[in-house]
Amino acid sequence: MASFLDPLLRAGTSPALLIDERNGRVIASTLLTAFDSASRRRGLLKHDSLPEGTALIIAPSNAIHTFFMRFSIDVAFLSRSGELLKLRHNMPPWRMAAAWRGFAVVEMSSGAFDRAGVRPGDRLRIASRETTTSSPTV
Repeated sequence: MASFLDPLLRAGTSPALLIDERNGRVIASTLLTAFDSASRRRGLLKHDSLPEGTALIIAPSNAIHTFFMRFSIDVAFLSRSGELLKLRHNMPPWRMAAAWRGFAVVEMSSGAFDRAGVRPGDRLRIASRETTTSSPTV
């Protein structure tokens, strides 16, 4: 079944961007992925921070935790089509969050989604850097 993540899963794809279709803004220009069991479990646990413009995409997943993390994050839960179902802003360590209809989770530094003007109901998409013309960035 097709998903908004398909451009990341295709062999030989170039570096990709995460874009909000509603406002055309580039939300993240560096995409980290956690698509296998080991990387989903590890997540951001070994990180002390997440650089601005970097997103970790975890799939499939409809729930996350911040146990043992050393910093707060913003969390977006997305449907298979990329629709933003739920946002958690500034989620501190030692918390859990879930979205029952979620297919993927995007984790970013605290405040990243606010700065990008992202809101529930927006549709996010993955675009190749080569095919993306100059878009507004955050």
